[in-house]
Amino acid sequence: MKIGEFSRGGQARGATATRAADHDMGSQSTLVPLGILEVSRGAERIDQLWLGFGESRETSDFIADALQAWWSERGSLHPNVRRLHVELDNGPEINSSRTQFMKRLVDFSDESGLEIELVYFPPYHSKYNPIERCWGVLERHWNGTLLSSIETALNWAATMTWRGIRPIIHRLEGEYDRGVRIARTAYRPIAERLHRSETLPKWSLAITPVTR
Repeated sequence: MKIGEFSRGGQARGATATRAADHDMGSQSTLVPLGILEVSRGAERIDQLWLGFGESRETSDFIADALQAWWSERGSLHPNVRRLHVELDNGPEINSSRTQFMKRLVDFSDESGLEIELVYFPPYHSKYNPIERCWGVLERHWNGTLLSSIETALNWAATMTWRGIRPIIHRLEGEYDRGVRIARTAYRPIAERLHRSETLPKWSLAITPVTR
């Protein structure tokens, strides 16, 4: 998402009309969003939205760093959790054949002691992923505003609500390079850690932590 004084098709109230650019050329910077939605299955359903924003690229390492940052902030609130069920789309940086992403998830499992189950939505079915609905709420929330700086965008994101609850905002700094891959021989022991479904090996797999 480009940051600048661009019109985003929203509406705002004011004594005078807000002036905005109708083309997104000459942006000041770029903001890369990532969302994690904690879905509660209890009687009192409380879904907590966590939004991470980076300023580089959406890569496997960026996504893995966001997952680790989320667990570092939220893990203490779930002391009895030993297994994470993670639903994802099948984007190129997180699909189950992306060697760097699988390596980072294996490392995360070992470091956290969590069993991780990855369940992928097939192509054209990501609309069934609840996190996709959160993005629509965010866009409607800030579309009438000039997101002229990263701070403005983050502040506005913090004031949206999902099911009546404001999201947790986390800023991820640093540069992320595209195209990071693991060599075939180095990846072999990582691949052996991936317990793939016998019927849907591409769409469902689990990682069991190794105690160090």
